[in-house]
Amino acid sequence: MNARAEEVGAVAVGPHARVYAEGWQSWSPATWYPADGAVPRPDLPWQHTMRLRPGTPLADALQGEGVLVVDPGDGRPAHAWVAAAPTEHVPTLTARTHGDHVVVAARGGDVGELTAPDGTAALAAVGDALAQAAARPALRAAPRVWCTWYRYFEAVTADDVRDDLRAMDRLDLPVDVVQVDDGWTLGLGEELAPNPAFGSLDRLVDDVHAAGRRVGLWVAPFLVGRDSTLARRHPDWVMGDAGENWGTGLVGVDLTHPDLRAHLHRWLADLVARGVDYLKLDFLYGGALPGRRHEESGEVAAYRSGLALVRDAVGPDTYLLGCGAPLLPSIGLVDAMRVSPDTFHAGGQDGSAGLRGRLSLEGRAWQHGRLWVADPDCVVARPSFPLRHEWAAVARRSGGLRSVSDRLEELDDDGVALVREYLAAPVPPGPLAGSPG
Repeated sequence: MNARAEEVGAVAVGPHARVYAEGWQSWSPATWYPADGAVPRPDLPWQHTMRLRPGTPLADALQGEGVLVVDPGDGRPAHAWVAAAPTEHVPTLTARTHGDHVVVAARGGDVGELTAPDGTAALAAVGDALAQAAARPALRAAPRVWCTWYRYFEAVTADDVRDDLRAMDRLDLPVDVVQVDDGWTLGLGEELAPNPAFGSLDRLVDDVHAAGRRVGLWVAPFLVGRDSTLARRHPDWVMGDAGENWGTGLVGVDLTHPDLRAHLHRWLADLVARGVDYLKLDFLYGGALPGRRHEESGEVAAYRSGLALVRDAVGPDTYLLGCGAPLLPSIGLVDAMRVSPDTFHAGGQDGSAGLRGRLSLEGRAWQHGRLWVADPDCVVARPSFPLRHEWAAVARRSGGLRSVSDRLEELDDDGVALVREYLAAPVPPGPLAGSPG
């Protein structure tokens, strides 16, 4: 990335001016800030790596990655700056208030400038410009999904899934895809090595298909554990610090290495051959870490080449959901995209922490129907979660991928009705009501 920032514009603003700053990836904050406000800062280095843009420090200013909008707040037109070539370079943009002006600077790539009557219209124009620049194909309707994660976490078993499969039939719930999240393999970097505690994936696939539903799986193809089998056997396939999780340090993979690429292609194609046609691609930021690669390439180009490889390996019919993914470089290669951090999270199950993903969910509502089908994260409808109705309402306004995550037999009548209504409600193919445009 170019080291020197260059001023690209200045906007006269009023006392109620605001700035929209887009984050780097799914879990990065993205919202409207007061023009003299600040982007939230992580407390620890690993949090920066996993939630913001690795290798790019936060400036003493409002900062966005590839998209920044200034709305003067007094009726004058809004101005937006957007990456000119989002699949090749994602510039870092900053906005600083100087008296009655906001000065915008960019580094790391060319930007285009748009004007619109207000900030809402500006974001709509930004979305249209990005979709055109990335040659985004027509969007496909999203399936309705039941996911294991927020009830079973890594302890999920095939028998747990079968129990819920039977409950879907008994309750007549409109679930298209049964998605098994983390826990079905031995872990990152162990590839398709089965987890004996989970049970047979192949038999479960057969059972889900016999019930007339599709099979989805969680995979994290772009990072591995620092001490994983893959990292030990092929140290030349990995690169860069990717943070920490699952009690271990993480490293990204070098998506320019031909042997690593062939390896990824084989095991992803194998999953599809086994009957999986929906993949949740998680922790994708690991493919865009800064550092030296086998072939000379910037992080954006390397990441996009890896995501294109995934699409090629699984074919055009497999539905791809990105998560923890660099946003702009993903346009056109995924069907759906998580646009927030995990909403239901450790320490927040009692509702005391509120809806953690709400800020970015509402901020990024403009992306649905323009860049992808927006995924607002799974709705949890169990009676022990006091914010279940509030969460479902926010998710309905903010995205188009409808997914739920409960042990269905544990739902009360209100929870069953909430799940049924949420899954069955139609989603328009274009931008949602209340979103920009």
